[in-house]
Amino acid sequence: MELTSESRRLPGVSARVVPLSEATPRPRRVAIGTFDGVHLGHREVISGADTVVTFEPHPLAVLHPASTPRLLTTLERKAELLGDCGVQELVVVPFDRRTAGLSAQDFIDQVLVGALSATHVSVGENFRFGHKAQGDPTLLAADGRFQTRVEPLLEVDGEIVSSSHIRGLILGGAVEYAGRLLGAPFLVAGEVAHGDERGRMLGFPTANLVPPEGFAIPGHGVYAARATTTDGGRHVAAVNVGVRPMFVTGRGELIEAYLVDFEGDLYGSVLRIEFLKRLRGEKRFGAIDELVEQMGRDVDDAVAVAGS
Repeated sequence: MELTSESRRLPGVSARVVPLSEATPRPRRVAIGTFDGVHLGHREVISGADTVVTFEPHPLAVLHPASTPRLLTTLERKAELLGDCGVQELVVVPFDRRTAGLSAQDFIDQVLVGALSATHVSVGENFRFGHKAQGDPTLLAADGRFQTRVEPLLEVDGEIVSSSHIRGLILGGAVEYAGRLLGAPFLVAGEVAHGDERGRMLGFPTANLVPPEGFAIPGHGVYAARATTTDGGRHVAAVNVGVRPMFVTGRGELIEAYLVDFEGDLYGSVLRIEFLKRLRGEKRFGAIDELVEQMGRDVDDAVAVAGS
């Protein structure tokens, strides 16, 4: 995402997105981290902060591009979730070779103290920063210019809550449990594109989203979901993620959402899909009638999960 020169509040959120170059020095209670997903562990670190400092793009995209993970949240979604946590401001540090080359002490002096005037700094126990990741919570705690809080890693059901663990759950289709660890349903947003309209011919017209590049999507299968249209309308949805094995179309991976009790044209608009529960795996049917019957059952199951 390209940051403009204007600090701004994103639509529907309460956290302002501010490029570091435009942050005005003032006393701040700061939490620092990548915070991809803003999961329950992140929320412990963020608790009590009025400002979150994050990095864009993900540091691995610069340092080790081949190891860059599929992200759980766009910057917009991150700002929205942080706003829900009571954060007022999301300060974005552009992560490039210059930033990567800053020593840990320079990062403290130039960013935390110089640009942000931090009075309190909160980090997770595994947070590392500065050139070659030489900075750690001990270095922060030794600085008397601000108070440092180090939050231990959070465990749920005997597992450390982490973005990588949640990515694995989502890829495996376990979106219901992933939502528990995230503290909110996993969400994918995208522009509705034209498809081949086979769903319409079968009586279940779908809104088709091409999965956003570089971001996590659920594993192939059918899901109960809620979909939000650009005008704020919310609908129960039965959503298929996959390559559509019933038909040979030459198309790649798609997210197809059938919105219950919706009539209208969504082409070109942005649709937000909250994945609530996996209903079944993707499968091939011997006849069109069998597919239509199964689609009807999927819709009924989606309504049972997500409400009418």
